[in-house]
Amino acid sequence: MSHIAQIVDFDDANYDPFMEDDLVFGDLLDPYSIIAKLREQGQVIKGDYRVACGVYPDITMGDRQHYMVLGYDAVAEVFAKPDVYSNFAYGFNLGISFGQSISIMDAPDHTRYRRIFQKAFLPGTVAKWGETIVDPVVKQLMDSFSSRGKADLVQEFTLYYPFHIIYRQLNLPERDAPIFQKLAIAQTATAIDPSHGMEASRKLGDYFSSMIAARRAEAGDDLVSTLVRTEVDGEYLPEDVLISFFRQLINAAGDTTYRGTSVLLAGLLQNPDQLAAIYADRTLVGPAIEEALRWDGPVLQATRYTKNDVTLCGFDIPAGSILDVLSGSANRDPRYFTDPDKFDIFRDRSGVKHLSFAAGPHVCLGQHLARVEMTRALNALLDKLPGLRLDPDMPAPQIRGSMMRVPKHIYVRFDT
Repeated sequence: MSHIAQIVDFDDANYDPFMEDDLVFGDLLDPYSIIAKLREQGQVIKGDYRVACGVYPDITMGDRQHYMVLGYDAVAEVFAKPDVYSNFAYGFNLGISFGQSISIMDAPDHTRYRRIFQKAFLPGTVAKWGETIVDPVVKQLMDSFSSRGKADLVQEFTLYYPFHIIYRQLNLPERDAPIFQKLAIAQTATAIDPSHGMEASRKLGDYFSSMIAARRAEAGDDLVSTLVRTEVDGEYLPEDVLISFFRQLINAAGDTTYRGTSVLLAGLLQNPDQLAAIYADRTLVGPAIEEALRWDGPVLQATRYTKNDVTLCGFDIPAGSILDVLSGSANRDPRYFTDPDKFDIFRDRSGVKHLSFAAGPHVCLGQHLARVEMTRALNALLDKLPGLRLDPDMPAPQIRGSMMRVPKHIYVRFDT
């Protein structure tokens, strides 16, 4: 394989972006009680969701007016109408770090480039990754604790699991992985720490430019080589769009899957009757994943921008406004979900769907891979850790966060 320039650490090598997680995403144990009170005021209300939850405001948004979109109908309408509710909103924060990401694009650019990316993420391709990439990572991580009888499933498994999958997808040199993750995570701190976010963006851009050049010179079977070669109707992805996608990958695919898998495990372990049911019937794995995504999806809020005056569910919103689109609120809207605060894998799913992966043209590109990763992780844990249960001698898991949710520890015991 052709040479890739070694990744460069922060100028201040002691800077730790992981310490800013609570400042960026909040540390609330129960934002849903706040959300419920807000939703009682209407499907759409004026205000900044970060401020409502006591989180430091996003300084990249300036003094733009914020409106919270809370009801299921309103959230679904926003996701369904990208021509009215623009992803341009992400240009103020994520655009600083990620650059020309499809997440900040509207049609026609979004449509054109997304269909090229989608060709590399077809369900058949993703299914193969399950066997060739996902399973070896699961085995490697579980081998370190499966004979011990106890573990912290977050700090020993879910925290690393999706990131190691990305390293293998990219065929990332092992020497670069720790700094790569630091830089990637720091990009999300742009909302409160633009200087480090921009430094991370610049250094990852240089790194991926070198990686793309190397894979063009000598292609492999990794994701970089695949996307460099992928075309639709004779069109390939421009390098700046490719680099932006790779900058965003570890956050969009790694961080959210780590959080979603952790929430799934916390929900099941705190409802041992439901966990026992899955031990007995693995067809319940899929419903359990969908319920975890609905109940406490890892990303509570999306962001949109109004380029023109709009009326949403009877509420007038002026042009130039920022919409805090709360899929976490829609997923617990009592008009659509009975007993919405309850984790229930047996919930009737014949009606409305959760919106944790958004919907419409901007629906999450990696949703199929996320489900594959969560499915294989849960099945592997059930296969290898009989009698899995919370450790009674350790604190119970606490899912925290206002914007993105995760338990930082899940202490368990199991039979050996």
